[in-house]
Amino acid sequence: MSPFKGQTGLKRILNAGGYSLDGLRAAFIGEAAFRQLVLLNVILIPVAFVLNVSHVERALLIAVCMLALIVELLNSAVEAAIDRISLERHPLSKNAKDMGSAAQLVALSMIAMVWTVILI
Repeated sequence: MSPFKGQTGLKRILNAGGYSLDGLRAAFIGEAAFRQLVLLNVILIPVAFVLNVSHVERALLIAVCMLALIVELLNSAVEAAIDRISLERHPLSKNAKDMGSAAQLVALSMIAMVWTVILI
């Protein structure tokens, strides 16, 4: 069992919230791609609210934008873990990082497709 486990109830929830804020802060400070996606969300999400679309379409427009942030956080976490293990070049490390990048490409493509389908 991990020595970092053990908190329960409200204390666990407060700790988890703090860790989440720490992760968002680290991503914003250390990851240019995350900052770019935040900027994209700052632009697209308000636009989604002024478009003449249904509530479900609006939710989809916003959800795909938020999904790209989630994918970038996971991609950055994978990259950090790989770099923590070793900075040495290794085919498996490259594969892991490339797959994280590919996941982000799919998420960004999904933004383009969903916005295009809904707006056309």
